[in-house]
Amino acid sequence: MSDNSDIASRLAGLSDAELAGVLLVATAGRPGFAAVHAALVGLLESGDVVPQGDVTPATAFEAAAPPVQAPEVSGQVEDISAVPVPPSGIFTPAAGGGYSDSGVPTFESVRDRVEQRFGTAQGMSELDRQTPAGRRADEQWEAREKAARERLDRIRKSLHGNDIDPDQS
Repeated sequence: MSDNSDIASRLAGLSDAELAGVLLVATAGRPGFAAVHAALVGLLESGDVVPQGDVTPATAFEAAAPPVQAPEVSGQVEDISAVPVPPSGIFTPAAGGGYSDSGVPTFESVRDRVEQRFGTAQGMSELDRQTPAGRRADEQWEAREKAARERLDRIRKSLHGNDIDPDQS
């Protein structure tokens, strides 16, 4: 057999029709290339590519690829095509697992999921406060709260200073 690059360069030099003819002959009778062969036949039937007459197959052309036979089973393995059914008395997800027989979630399962999500969210916020960035955010929040309280106190004092009744003096 010759070098792959030599073959590739020769195939690249062929016209579309010549290449289709070569591939059609090369894939004939090969079960692994049955899909490629069928695609080439479809291409030729559509009339997009006209095969060249000078390409002759090295092997006899078969109209259809031989059927691929399934490997024989040794008989040691039983038929496993049926879905196994659990014996009675065993807990199944349909009967429990937080769902009713009709597939509706039970109140208990919904409550458990809500409590789990709430606990996760609360835990995450506590963990966030333990980080340096979380502590800085808490400190900034407290500083703003303190500044807001001081400002509100000053506003109240200034309003009370203007509330002096002129008749009382």
